[in-house]
Amino acid sequence: MRDVSTARGRGTAAAPRPYRALGVAMCLVTLLAGCTVGPSQRPPVAVRGETVAAPPAPAVPSTPDPVPPLQPQNSSIPFADCTGQAFSALGVAVPAGRDLRVECGELPVPADPLRPERGAVLLAVVRVGEPGGLDRPPLLAVGDSVTGPTVRHALVLGTQVSAAVLEKFTVVGIDRRGAGSDRLDCGRPDARAALVDADPAATSEAELTPLLEQARAVVQGCNITPSIALGSYGSAAGAADVERLRDRLGVAQLSAVGVGDGAGLLAAWAAAAPGAVGRLVLDGPPDPAAPEPDRSTARAAAAEATFDAFAGSCTGSGACPLGADPRAAVTALLDALRARPLAAPDGRRLTAGGAVTAVLNALPEPRSWPALAAATAAAAAGDPVALLDLLEPSLGIDGTFDGRLATACNDNPARLSPPEVAELAEQLRADHPLLGGAIALEQLACAPWPASVTPAAPVATALPPVLVVGTVADPRAPHDGARRVADTLPTGVFVSWQGAGSGAYPRTPCVNAAVDTLLVGGAVPASGTLCPP
Repeated sequence: MRDVSTARGRGTAAAPRPYRALGVAMCLVTLLAGCTVGPSQRPPVAVRGETVAAPPAPAVPSTPDPVPPLQPQNSSIPFADCTGQAFSALGVAVPAGRDLRVECGELPVPADPLRPERGAVLLAVVRVGEPGGLDRPPLLAVGDSVTGPTVRHALVLGTQVSAAVLEKFTVVGIDRRGAGSDRLDCGRPDARAALVDADPAATSEAELTPLLEQARAVVQGCNITPSIALGSYGSAAGAADVERLRDRLGVAQLSAVGVGDGAGLLAAWAAAAPGAVGRLVLDGPPDPAAPEPDRSTARAAAAEATFDAFAGSCTGSGACPLGADPRAAVTALLDALRARPLAAPDGRRLTAGGAVTAVLNALPEPRSWPALAAATAAAAAGDPVALLDLLEPSLGIDGTFDGRLATACNDNPARLSPPEVAELAEQLRADHPLLGGAIALEQLACAPWPASVTPAAPVATALPPVLVVGTVADPRAPHDGARRVADTLPTGVFVSWQGAGSGAYPRTPCVNAAVDTLLVGGAVPASGTLCPP
């Protein structure tokens, strides 16, 4: 976030702002894949199902909950053209044959939603669409906090959605608090590194207590920064920001697509402002009601299932650099790094904890799997540079570590003590030996974080139809949790993708058809639709 006192006046057109490229673009798919309707099954997970042609997801003939009509923008945000700068700075390529324009602006929001007297900060806003059509109805795109700035997510989505979506909407993105060019940067670098480098095999209280001190150092560094209100990073404050954005865009109902914890943010917004909800898609939302340790246990199982999908994709390619057994290859690498970390020529050091973190960072996006396999094989051969580079988006100069930690800790009210984390780590290491320990240690990083004081959002009772998509092997948001989110919504419609990765839209044609049915057609896809991998 940027303090308003350092910015231009509200009535002046905002100049284009640079952003650093983070994350990886998802693929554009135009074919429709087969869908079935019925209870969810759990077949062996595969990744590629994008070329199976079949009819789109069926629509429910009628519904007592009408889909809201679309409204063109009447924006009071001063936007300015930033097309060339936005695409180049964020590293987003526009596909051949697609002509897009990008405009940039800023939205003032309270620095501390609970204490508005502390002043305001500015969040970057972009809108992307066909030239001459940027005043079309807005479609807000909110990405997951691990994939970089939401403004980048909006640009990527603008290059990937169907032509029918672009003819109907303008894609809008807004920086989430603590991310993008307004990133949160307050923790001590050595303390961050200690948490990332922590041995994922550590399960005793004696091993975990020193790590708790490093976690405290990160929080203390943020607490002593006067301009930072730690409780303002997370879904509750983000939901209020979305409502302010809707008002400034000049629409009564706002349509939106969120992925991962971005979908969780939109779910919080829908609960707090149901009358403002337009056509809403929640792609892989986390279950906010899941308690610890159940939440971490489910995530560990989902992450291991995603690793199995990664391994199957690698060996199925016919030239897997990790050999016939990628799990055994990665396990051997971790054992070697535990005994002796690898030093890079630039002074960086790869530990077992860093290697597992790099794997967890790359698993959500299948398009990054070939690079992950190559980097892991190189590290096994003694060259850690490529695997260390996968940590740069989190720990580098423009790293997202602090913002991601703040979002995760504020969205999860549980605070486990070192003995409880030790018990969880031992259990997850036994059940999910490759990735379970690292996921358990994330709870230690949140242990000293201030408990959230934001009251829980009410359960909305008057929502339009909400499409919820779950992915069978999603390392960020377990499939069963997404299903529970759909079940708790009075108008939830659930579609299951039997694939892997975080976010199914617009990754797979069957899900694309279901989403376009709602967004473009204004009809409700059939709940219980199963989309093939």
